[in-house]
Amino acid sequence: MVFPAYPLTDRQKQLVTMAGELADTFAQRAAEHEWEGSFPYENYKDLQQSGYLTLPVPRDFGGWGVDLLEAVLAQQRLAQGDGATALVMSMHLANIARLDVNITGPNELFAQICQATVQEGAIINTAASEPATGSPSRGGRFATVARRQHDGSWMVNGRKTYTTGSPVLTHFLVNCMLVDEAGTDTNLPPLKSERGTMLVLHTMPGVRVEFTWNTVAMRGSGSNDLILEDVHVPANYYVDAHIPTNPAVQNQVAAWQMVTTAVYHGIAEGARNEAIRFARQRRPNSLEKSIASVPHIQEKAAKMELLLMESRALLYGLSAQFSSNPASVSASDCAAVKYLVTNHAVETVDLAMRLVGAAALSLQSPMQRYYRDVRAGLSNPPMDDVTIAMLGKQALEG
Repeated sequence: MVFPAYPLTDRQKQLVTMAGELADTFAQRAAEHEWEGSFPYENYKDLQQSGYLTLPVPRDFGGWGVDLLEAVLAQQRLAQGDGATALVMSMHLANIARLDVNITGPNELFAQICQATVQEGAIINTAASEPATGSPSRGGRFATVARRQHDGSWMVNGRKTYTTGSPVLTHFLVNCMLVDEAGTDTNLPPLKSERGTMLVLHTMPGVRVEFTWNTVAMRGSGSNDLILEDVHVPANYYVDAHIPTNPAVQNQVAAWQMVTTAVYHGIAEGARNEAIRFARQRRPNSLEKSIASVPHIQEKAAKMELLLMESRALLYGLSAQFSSNPASVSASDCAAVKYLVTNHAVETVDLAMRLVGAAALSLQSPMQRYYRDVRAGLSNPPMDDVTIAMLGKQALEG
């Protein structure tokens, strides 16, 4: 078997090096923030200064204009240091890339987002989940409502949950139900859908973050509630009207989910590296050599290598295929890779914990953080049951 030895190109190496330097710095801060339950604001200053925030921004606007493979390589390295910060970045990268995919020409709204990212360090994410509906991927009806006014602007009210990165987000893509209160005595075009997306800025009156996030996994992701109270949104921030969904490229939109999949692969890589380091250094007085010489330790190490080898082949292979030929990759391909890589990551971290033993449960060890964080991937869409149903139906019904 021959696998490309990524990173291959000078540019890929530059991106991975940048991500690695950030990851090593973030890893030193992670334990303190985990224990305090605090948000690592300083990580985002470093991300801005390094230029990492501009990875998905097209080169015409001063960004890196990364392809999917480059983004995946950077993300999996960043996650080895701090999975929670890497998760926030995956949302930022994917949302800008997805907007870009839908654009067919010059676009003022997209240009504003890109310029804010390059010049001001803007960070963007979707605000979709709600207390009553849970994940929007399950099809629930939004309780957040945007009401169109006579001048074409909007008044938005609602509460969003799981708003990852909320303490540092400057731009929110808010999913909501649409209500037209403008009446018929205007020249406004009729609404084409009962659902829509509004671009909401953190500086708009009525926008606030309620710090509700207190979980055992991804503690530093700041996935708090977003509160919207009579938020006035200009007409040109109605995203669906200015960056409409292009049905022909929805597979490309789905493919950018793999930057999140890369986060969980990176967490598994980090756990593997820590377990191998521990095994090489740990030598109880009952042994003449380190525990790396013990057969059952070697067996666990071998199983981790096999799982990670499979994950790299899947994740890098499909990302490379997409980067060279986007039309050749389907949404079900991406869902399958997410399923396999994420479950491999969970199994890899479990093996790493078993290899290290009781020491892995120490709060001084990053192992327990890897163990908790990797399980969050099972709750990121598409969920396992959705992927299995999709693949089964596709296989049986064509």
